[in-house]
Amino acid sequence: MLAPAFRHTAAVTAIEESYRTARRVALLGVAVSAVLACTNIVVGLLVRSTSVVATGFEFAGDVLASSIVLIGMGVAARPADRNHPYGHGRFETLSAFVVGLILAAAGATICYRSLQAVGATHPPPGALAAAALVGAIVLRGIMSSVKFRVGRRLRSSALIADAWNDAVDILSALAALVAVALATYDPVHFLAADHYGGFVVGIVVVITGLRVLRDASLELADTMPDPELTEEIARISKSVAGVQGVDKVFARKTGLQYHIDLHIEVDPDETIAASHAIGGHVRATLKRELPWVADVLVHLEPSDRPKTTSAP
Repeated sequence: MLAPAFRHTAAVTAIEESYRTARRVALLGVAVSAVLACTNIVVGLLVRSTSVVATGFEFAGDVLASSIVLIGMGVAARPADRNHPYGHGRFETLSAFVVGLILAAAGATICYRSLQAVGATHPPPGALAAAALVGAIVLRGIMSSVKFRVGRRLRSSALIADAWNDAVDILSALAALVAVALATYDPVHFLAADHYGGFVVGIVVVITGLRVLRDASLELADTMPDPELTEEIARISKSVAGVQGVDKVFARKTGLQYHIDLHIEVDPDETIAASHAIGGHVRATLKRELPWVADVLVHLEPSDRPKTTSAP
């Protein structure tokens, strides 16, 4: 059996490695967003396509959003201190909240700018605009898949928020692509479709921003995790010798892990030292069996179960 100090060090190392992995993915997202933003803005201005320019500015907002995620993860990885006894994990959730704000504001701006351009006359966007959007869809599809996979594995709210951001970019780029195709195919009747495509892009971005804000707000408000997680905590706790029942399980998410408040029932005739030892065993078992548990505060309650006596 591993010594407790070694297990604790191994758990800390695993969390640090998780944050490093998340930061690497976020940094890659910043680089991809920067390339797409420059490409789409330049191409959109050259061919005078509102949809492509709007998509480019959306990608520019993604650079800011991913940078905030990157900074938030860096702060969240810091160990607990006197002023932050639960660690700095909430900064990761806070960065997701800021990303939601940026998305909602950016979407509203895109909608406004796109409608302002309705009625303007200019040449149809052409194939170059379509090519820029197709490239954006492919790259965004790859990045969204990577961020969702890594974010869900690490339980990272910020990285999942960034993944939703990328997924929305795919939908908005598809809407822009349809608008560009219509305007190119029949500029006489569908030239305004390019501008309305930009408006659709903005609406999708606003909706996604509101969703990210909702999810981050639930975590900041200490919303309980899925019942499956609390049931797993109760099941493992009951398997520890001396635990006669589990009365309450509370959990709050801080970064990539949860802090647990657990009320267990023990034999009321046990000594304080023996009951305390049972609680310590429960805490150690949960931290060993569930990597997503940061720490456990165990409360001891007297069990009201009838005592069992052995036969003479």
